[in-house]
Amino acid sequence: CAMKPLISAHTCHTTAFAVLPARTLSLTACMFKRKNHNTDNSSLEKEEVENDEAEIEELFQQQIPTGIGEEEHRVFIVHPDVKWGSRKQYLTTAALQMEEAVGLVNTLYNWSVADKIILSTKTPEKRRIFGKGNFQTLTEKIRATPGVTAVFVNVERFSPSSEKELQEAWGVKVLDRYSLVLHIFRCNARTKEAKLQISLAEIPLLRSRLRNEVANLDQQGGGSRYIMGSGETLYEMQQRLLKERELKIRSALERLRRKRHLLRSQRKHRDFPIVSVMGYTNCGKTTLIKALTGDAGLQPKDQLFATLDVTVHAGQLPSHMTVLYIDTIGFLSQLPHQLIDSFSATLEDVTHSDLLIHVRDISHPETVNQKVNVLNVLKNLQIPERLLNSIIEVHNKIDLIEGDPEVIPISALKQHGLELLKEKIEEAVVKYTGKQTMTLKVQLNSPQLAWLYKEATVQAVDNVGDDCTANVKVIISQAAYGRYRKLFQVT
Repeated sequence: CAMKPLISAHTCHTTAFAVLPARTLSLTACMFKRKNHNTDNSSLEKEEVENDEAEIEELFQQQIPTGIGEEEHRVFIVHPDVKWGSRKQYLTTAALQMEEAVGLVNTLYNWSVADKIILSTKTPEKRRIFGKGNFQTLTEKIRATPGVTAVFVNVERFSPSSEKELQEAWGVKVLDRYSLVLHIFRCNARTKEAKLQISLAEIPLLRSRLRNEVANLDQQGGGSRYIMGSGETLYEMQQRLLKERELKIRSALERLRRKRHLLRSQRKHRDFPIVSVMGYTNCGKTTLIKALTGDAGLQPKDQLFATLDVTVHAGQLPSHMTVLYIDTIGFLSQLPHQLIDSFSATLEDVTHSDLLIHVRDISHPETVNQKVNVLNVLKNLQIPERLLNSIIEVHNKIDLIEGDPEVIPISALKQHGLELLKEKIEEAVVKYTGKQTMTLKVQLNSPQLAWLYKEATVQAVDNVGDDCTANVKVIISQAAYGRYRKLFQVT
């Protein structure tokens, strides 16, 4: 974080004095003990971190449910075009949904699209999704396409029986949006928190696979047999192991959540306003934060789900007020709630923000549909009403800046419209955090000015008088102003 200038009002002095040899020895021994004690604590903490990392990596690598592996894939994409009913999409088209499906596949290294097809269906809820004629046509086309190693059906989630039947019909791995996006997450996961949340999101897939495997064993007469000496059936034992795995993941996530809560408390104590930047995946959130903060460490990527973790970046507003921008995971349409719920630890930071910025890629043909999906996810996350009412909508990726009072048009890449956006952010931060602009009379021969630089935003120091006082214009929170009055006995 960028630090504010701090004027020190104190000077340290050292005094030499004689000490008896016995006292010196005693002090030295005491210091040596303390040093050893600190070293021991440091070693224990390091060992605890290493153990945590080893446990998380073990949980992450155990029982990968998608069974995709790291090899390259040639994927046949199928998009079911639902003609009517509750599953029909009204804010988009089949062609645009297919385009997004192709984007998901191309996000993965060494994956390519072998072929694609849009097929109409009146029965998306059935195991085979399509009617008899269309399903037969599709099966023949998949089998006739050379080199196909997987089929991606662009639906939210298969039922276990549907997955099994499709896999048997086509003879290759079949994927829905849930399993494909999880695989993308798994490939992009770098931090402990991301790995744990992905492992938690994979639990429903592992349960589905377990039910399928037990059903197959039951058909062979083996699923309900008791394991010798255990008093458990195979299914009961596997269920118990899966439950134990889930509890370990949740326990490790809770430890990380407590650490995140501590970091949040420290940020709040410093009184930095928190601004969360939200949006559909690949809408330009990271590019915008880089433009607002000048953070050279941010490396935006033109791909889906490049950001899986919450990262915090400090930037300054026109008044020199420091704010912290939170970069978050992007959203996607047609994802089950379990997947979003699994990332609740990451998205918890959003609910504790002072302000939300909703970035929209206004150049995208599905920009309206994407907006609806983002707002629906925010509501499902139980974002406080005060935050939902204070959203600043930003239209990104435009070439022409036009006046529109409802939204702020920008181009983060070309750095257009950023000053206006900063002004709007500052207005909203002052309004929603209860900060106020004040002019205080400050004694310059006291620590008052240094304290204000540290705890508030100093905008100007004017009218320095012969009496060693000045008028200092600041933006300060009510809590900080209360501490200032109490500390310096200002009335």
